[in-house]
Amino acid sequence: MLLNAAESVAIIVDVQEKLAPVVHQRDQLIARMRWLGEIANELNVSIVVTEQYPKGLGISVDDLSAVIENAHVIEKTHFSAWQEPNFIEVIKQQEKRQVVLMGMEAHVCILQTAVDLKQAGYEVFVVADAVGSRRDSDKQTALERLRQLDIQIVTSEMVAYEWMHRSGTDTFRHITKNWIRG
Repeated sequence: MLLNAAESVAIIVDVQEKLAPVVHQRDQLIARMRWLGEIANELNVSIVVTEQYPKGLGISVDDLSAVIENAHVIEKTHFSAWQEPNFIEVIKQQEKRQVVLMGMEAHVCILQTAVDLKQAGYEVFVVADAVGSRRDSDKQTALERLRQLDIQIVTSEMVAYEWMHRSGTDTFRHITKNWIRG
């Protein structure tokens, strides 16, 4: 199955002030989240942001502020966002069947949220180059487990090009001119 921008919602999980600094390759991960978030905004893909116990872990990092300024931000205490009634309500209101997950940590909140969303009937796509954990071994193990559970593992460029669907459009030219970079 391919992603379709009209059927997608992007979810950025727990990229917070006190957690992000200890995540492996955080700068590259946050850059990919920001890049894909910019494309989501350009293509009118809704963005939902979760923050795990923000009183303790802080709010989402400043590097994402521009892409999440119009996002639904949901505070949570469960590791799986799907266990939060406010999250469920916001996701159901989107009326989309595809969910694109980015964020932290891959082996905890991303994994549990992905599994719950799949069990709830969504097509779930985890963006490998936009999820992270404190230890790379935890991230890699989480990605392998997600594959075994038939959850789609994709890259940020796969998502972008599937959302754009074709070249030769004004949107494609605008995005590739300003954002597609090596």
